[in-house]
Amino acid sequence: MASLEQDVDALTEQRFRRMSFTGDDGLPPVDTAGLPPGPRWPVLLQSAGMLRFRHRFHPWLHRRYGDVFTVRLVPGGRPLVLFTRPEHAREIFAGDPETFLAGKGNAILGPIMGEHSLLLQDGDEHKRARRLLMPAFNGHALRGYESLVTELAREEVGRWTPGATFRALDRMNALTLEVILRVVFGVTDERRLARLRPRVNATVEISPAVLLGWGYPWLQRFGPWRRTVDNQHELDRLIHAEIRERRRAPDLAERTDVLSRLILVRDGEDGSDSLDDTELRDQLVTLLLAGHETTATALAWSLHELGRDPALLARSREAARSGDPAGLAWLEAVVKESLRLHPVIPMVVRTLRRPATIGGWHLPAGTTVGPSIIVGHARADNHPDPEAFRPERFLGQNPPANSWIPFGGGVRRCLGAGFSLMEGVAVLREVLAAYDVAAVGEDHPRVRNITSVPRHGARIRVSR
Repeated sequence: MASLEQDVDALTEQRFRRMSFTGDDGLPPVDTAGLPPGPRWPVLLQSAGMLRFRHRFHPWLHRRYGDVFTVRLVPGGRPLVLFTRPEHAREIFAGDPETFLAGKGNAILGPIMGEHSLLLQDGDEHKRARRLLMPAFNGHALRGYESLVTELAREEVGRWTPGATFRALDRMNALTLEVILRVVFGVTDERRLARLRPRVNATVEISPAVLLGWGYPWLQRFGPWRRTVDNQHELDRLIHAEIRERRRAPDLAERTDVLSRLILVRDGEDGSDSLDDTELRDQLVTLLLAGHETTATALAWSLHELGRDPALLARSREAARSGDPAGLAWLEAVVKESLRLHPVIPMVVRTLRRPATIGGWHLPAGTTVGPSIIVGHARADNHPDPEAFRPERFLGQNPPANSWIPFGGGVRRCLGAGFSLMEGVAVLREVLAAYDVAAVGEDHPRVRNITSVPRHGARIRVSR
C-alpha cells in the first residue's frame, strides 16, 4: 500500500510541475499595440478584477470600452480580449480548433485537473478523449442515471423539516456531491464516501487567490496554498485507489456508473485504445469540478427565484407534480433561465496559436479571446428585460444563437450539458412535488474559485 501511495504522490507532484502556469507557455510574445482598448492598470489589479469582482468588472468594462475590450492577466501580463456580441461568439466557437486553443485558455485549472482533462486538451488529443467519454453521456446513458439521481434527490428532500429556513446552496451542494460520488464515481460504501466528501469539498471551496498561487510555485509552501497541495495529494490517493479496485471488480461489466463505463470503453480500429489510470483520474476530477458546484448553483438560484414569485412557483409546482413532457420542459426552462440570469462561469476562452480576425479586430498569436457570458446574458438585445426571471424564454423557442452559452459552444460544447439539465429537472421535480419554497432576503453573486455562487447561499424557507 505504501508503494502505491508513493507512486500516486509522485504522479501528483509531476502534475504540479508540468501544469503550473508560470508564463512559459510556448507562445510568442504578443504585440499589444493594435489590441482593443482596455484599462492601463497594473496587471495584478486587472487580474483581481477579473477573478474576484467579475460581476461588476465585466459590465464596467463593457460600458467604458464598448463591445470588445482587453485586460491583462498574471502571470506575464498576457492579454485577454473579451467579446460581448453573439456574432463574435459564433466566430470564436466556429474557429479552427488548431488555431483557437481551449487547453491553453484554461491553463489556470491545469494543476488541479491534469493534462489529460477534456478542458485542457486540444487537437487530436481532445478529439480522442471526447470520443472515449461520449458514450457515458449519450441519451441512453442519461436515462440510466436519472433514476438514481431522482432517488438521491428524494432522500435529500425527505430530510428537510417543514417550516425550516436554510441556505439552498448548501443543500444543493450536498446533493450534487452525492450525485457525483455515486453516479459518476460509482462509490456506494459509506466509509469511502465519508473520506471522499471533505476532500472534494476542499477542492471546490477555494478562493481565486489560491488559484493564482499556481502561477507562483513558491507560495505553495504557505497557508492556504500548502493546504490545497496537501488536499490534492490525499484526493488523488483516494481516486487512484478507487480506479484500481474498480478495474478488478467482478461485476464491472454490469455496473452503470460513469467510471465503470469509462474503464470499459474502447476506441481505435482494433479496439485497443482505452483510458489509463492517470487519464481516468484527470477526467473524473474534470467531471467533478465542472458538474458539481455548477449544477448546485443553478439549482440554488432556481429555488430562490421561484421563491420570490408566487405565480412562477405555482406553475412550477404544477409542472413538478404532473411529470408530463410539458411539465418537464417547463422545469428545464427554469434551470436554463437560472443559468442565464446568474452565470456560474464568467466567460469561455481560447488562446490563439496563429493570428486571427474576430469582429473585425486582427489579433496576434498568443492572445487569449472569448465571449463574456456575464455581459452576453445581460444584453437587452439578446434577452428583452434581461434582469427579469422569465423561464418562458426557453419554451418552444430558443434565444438568439450564441446569446445563451453557459455550456460554451462549437465542437467544445460541454459534454456534460445534458447530464446537468437532466439532474436539474429531476431535483426540481422532487423538491417542488414535496414543498413550497419562499425566498428569504435578497442575494447577489460572489466568486468562489472559478465559479460564482449566491453570496448568502440563496436562503429559502420550505413548507408543505
